[in-house]
Amino acid sequence: MMPQEGYGVYQVSPADAERCVSDALKVGYRMVDTVQAYHNEAGVGNAIRKSGIAREDIFLVDKVWISNYGYDKAKASIDESLRTLGLDYIDLMLLHQPFCDYYGAYRALEDAYKEGKVKAVGVSNFQPNHFVDLASNVEIVPAVNQVETHVFCQQAKARKYMEEFGTRIMSWGPLAEGRNGFFTNPVLEAVGKVHGKSVAQVALRWLIQRGVIIIPKSTHVERMVQNLNIYDFDLTDAEMRQIDGLDTGHSLFFDHNDPETVKMFMGWR
Repeated sequence: MMPQEGYGVYQVSPADAERCVSDALKVGYRMVDTVQAYHNEAGVGNAIRKSGIAREDIFLVDKVWISNYGYDKAKASIDESLRTLGLDYIDLMLLHQPFCDYYGAYRALEDAYKEGKVKAVGVSNFQPNHFVDLASNVEIVPAVNQVETHVFCQQAKARKYMEEFGTRIMSWGPLAEGRNGFFTNPVLEAVGKVHGKSVAQVALRWLIQRGVIIIPKSTHVERMVQNLNIYDFDLTDAEMRQIDGLDTGHSLFFDHNDPETVKMFMGWR
């Protein structure tokens, strides 16, 4: 079973990863999301092993970076991630981006699943066209698609296609990284005032009630706790509709269908 809320380590330095993940596990998180490209897998693995928590009670998400795409390279990279983490298996392994030889890489994920090295497989940042193409032509349909999802980019169209395949939506950037005036948004502030909650807690609660898996990130323990403290209130139907109205229908970061975005990622291989 995958928790609906976990702890993300995007932009957590390799030097800080063990401390941050240890803090997150201590305050109650039981899912951690990391990525090969973050170069902090070692710290994440150290924190998990030293936590004193049974391995089966921690859900670990990892991702294969595009420089490791293609069957052979992806297969080798999964083994390398396991060595770096110091763990016997990964609970959910995703392909990080919909570029390069992602078909070959996905076949490596499927084989790793069959070998017990990963317990589930999926994708990240696959837009509806990429997602439908892949999901229609693989043996194991992605369990999860992790995409930018927050109050300003609600992914209504993408979710429709994911649901057709039984794939769960997982949010990266659930707090929009503070963009678009997120923390001073008057709708979120007004709803928060009613419930005695912060803007961040309201936005996370909206995602939870929409059935989205979330991985908010903070390096501060008090904010980690605050991001978990969202299960003692419910947004009303009217409040949910108000927040639905904040959707801009587009990314606040980059468009994966834009050729310039593709060129940018090719430079990061």
